[in-house]
Amino acid sequence: MGEVNSTGSLRRLSLSYNSADSHTSALRLVLALFPDWEYTDGEVEFVRFKDGITNTLFKAIKRRPGFSEEQIDEEAVLLRAYGSGTEVLIDRERESASHFLLAHYKLAPPPLARFQNGLMYRFIRGRVCQSHDLSQQPVWRGVARRLAEWHALLPLVSTENTSLSDNEDDGLQFSNPSRKDVPSLQDINAITPFKHTPNIWTVIQKWIFALPTRTPAEVERKTVLQKELKKTVIVLGDNPGLGKDGLVVGHCDLLSGNVIIQPSETRDAPDIETVSFIDYEYTTPCPAAFDLANHFAEWGGFECDYSVLPTRSTRRDFLHEYLASYHHHLTTSDDQAISPLTSSEDTQPAVDVGTSHAEVSQLLAEVDRFRGIPGLYWGVWALIQATISQIDFPYAEYAETRLQEYWDWRAAEAAAGTKKQSQMGERELRWAQE
Repeated sequence: MGEVNSTGSLRRLSLSYNSADSHTSALRLVLALFPDWEYTDGEVEFVRFKDGITNTLFKAIKRRPGFSEEQIDEEAVLLRAYGSGTEVLIDRERESASHFLLAHYKLAPPPLARFQNGLMYRFIRGRVCQSHDLSQQPVWRGVARRLAEWHALLPLVSTENTSLSDNEDDGLQFSNPSRKDVPSLQDINAITPFKHTPNIWTVIQKWIFALPTRTPAEVERKTVLQKELKKTVIVLGDNPGLGKDGLVVGHCDLLSGNVIIQPSETRDAPDIETVSFIDYEYTTPCPAAFDLANHFAEWGGFECDYSVLPTRSTRRDFLHEYLASYHHHLTTSDDQAISPLTSSEDTQPAVDVGTSHAEVSQLLAEVDRFRGIPGLYWGVWALIQATISQIDFPYAEYAETRLQEYWDWRAAEAAAGTKKQSQMGERELRWAQE
């Protein structure tokens, strides 16, 4: 797979969503996109999904007389309003390019329009996963297949903003706020000069640069985390792996709420759910092992319930399913020159294609090596959210929990093969269970 540039053109609306005037502002956006909804029969209705910890999400429908629920859903639109200040965390141009790429490969609903603080796109029929669903075999087999399809088919995309300077007004207080002290793209990419950028390491680097330094404790924490990132990149940043130069296009936020279980009639096999992924804000090139380890971490939900994380045997079974799908999609794409517009349902693996016990074991070991990195990734993210977010969520506490996962991983790696191994934390003990 080669590199491609984003060429999609998305309609932009010079309107915004206002939470203080929710219904009126949402209606104005939808009618700007579909003017006929105002003049044809049937009410425009909004279904507000439970707020995530970053964004606000609505489903807008036109309840046309005589239409079935399925027909209504076919023209429904999702309206996602970005959380306050999140531009420092999320590259919206990259998100847009990722959405276009995924839609091109039939792995995402078509994007319809961007507005000043959000995005509108087509609705996906199905049920949103809950945390407990992820550990159900029909679901995780579907997730393994779909994630492998992403990793096998999607080419790396080059889209980057120039620096953090575009986000100077996001509410973060930098220790040296003059423009010359804002990290440049070159500063950010220096963490992995040997890799395609952006990538998961440059994203973490950008976030660490954005950490507040208002107190001596914050300065010290930022210094420590910068050292840890550099140390981690030395160990894991240039490992061989699946994809181009060890990188695949990863979802990088595959929590339960971003997994949609589609209607049963879409199943390719009776005992495997067909799933789709939504929300592509964090989609970026990464080692496949990171995307997999990050998904496994999400089995515990926002509560970080380590008792439900997949054991070693379950991870092995998941990766066997994943690799069978990965090889199937590579084979189909390479040997049959599959069109990127071929329906994903037509390309599900019917047999175990080219997956050996040794390959599964190798990927299992790679995922094990990356198991602590999601803690660093989301820990730094939560430290920033604690500063900028207006959503009622205990970001500071969550940051400490996730960063502790990283420190526990570091301790376990250092103690491997010694008597101290028996002193591992709860998450590490669960991870080690067969």
